[in-house]
Amino acid sequence: MKTINCDAVIVGCGVGGLYTALNLPKDMKIIMLSKEDVESCDSMLAQGGICVLRDENDYDSYYEDTMRAGHYENRAESVDIMIRSSRNVINDLLDKGVRFAKDENGELMYTREGAHSRPRICFHEDITGKEITTTLLSHVRKLSNVTIMEYTTMTDIIEVAGECAGVIAKTKEGEKLHIKAPDTIMATGGIGGLYEYSTNFPCLTGDGCKIAEKHGVELEHMDYVQIHPTSLYSEKPGRSFLISESARGEGALLYNHKGERFVDELLPRDVVTDAIHAEMEKENVPYEYLSFENVSKETIMKHFPNIYHKCLEEGYDILKEPIPVVPAQHYFMGGVHVDSDSMTTMNHLYAVGETSCNGVHGKNRLASNSLLESLVFAKRSAAKILRERSADSKEAEKII
Repeated sequence: MKTINCDAVIVGCGVGGLYTALNLPKDMKIIMLSKEDVESCDSMLAQGGICVLRDENDYDSYYEDTMRAGHYENRAESVDIMIRSSRNVINDLLDKGVRFAKDENGELMYTREGAHSRPRICFHEDITGKEITTTLLSHVRKLSNVTIMEYTTMTDIIEVAGECAGVIAKTKEGEKLHIKAPDTIMATGGIGGLYEYSTNFPCLTGDGCKIAEKHGVELEHMDYVQIHPTSLYSEKPGRSFLISESARGEGALLYNHKGERFVDELLPRDVVTDAIHAEMEKENVPYEYLSFENVSKETIMKHFPNIYHKCLEEGYDILKEPIPVVPAQHYFMGGVHVDSDSMTTMNHLYAVGETSCNGVHGKNRLASNSLLESLVFAKRSAAKILRERSADSKEAEKII
């Protein structure tokens, strides 16, 4: 057994974990753990984009869209914090080099997705998550105070007198590690690996939630699982390929096997998913169709090049024909209960991203709120850690 001492240990290298590290002081020794390689995180797979408050006139509609999609089970304070913090996060991402789509005047372009009353989603082609995650990762790799340990799995947390004092982990080679730290941040992702059909990486198996439960840390809404309406139907085993909701936001339409539309494509995800399942059962078929007939070739090639090429690999040309789609597990709204600063019910243990449940999403997540929520509350966890460590909270307030 090897003991490692650091100032903070972050379990997970998605946007939540990376952004937490970037918002902690450079004089803190930080250890980051990745269960697989750092690219095998769901943040890399996010396609559609990241929401932002367009202007103050957009606040009421953005708030209502988020609450309505979540069946009004959202935590109002968390929704307000996320929306109010969104523009600062987007500006910070731009400063860090994230290449969001812009028009000929250099202004941000916005797309729309299901259950949004207006376009308010920043995007980079159809690989927004990969663009943000790789940019943040490049900045973290430049930090001399941060060590990333790949293929290292958290197996437990260290509990001392009812407080978290670090984690126990195991390397790929089987070496056991005791990583002692005053603060621990769990950013272990969702639960898609527990499902036969999921858009998530198989390694995401709810590790943070399992360990939290073992230590009596409060969990919340563990049954709130989102099924995305459109993954590319395939008889091949392995991860389901997501067909971004922004495709429907740009005009793609759903058809049954008779060539009939059967649902408003821009309704909340759970409603569209239920409609597809009902139509599949009615027709006794394993999939329905998504057509890009109303989406221009220019939009497809500029906004959805990844989807276009993946479909070609599977034998479908979305410029010429509809593609077979089927719902698949996509996101986990429940998780480890946290407050508005991402602190769990155990002192010095934080949770961010899909691992956590801060109440933003309610019972059903609004499209493209996941990346934003992860970043906003990762930043708040870093600020909380600084406030807890320093009598002078002014330094912490600067990063909010």
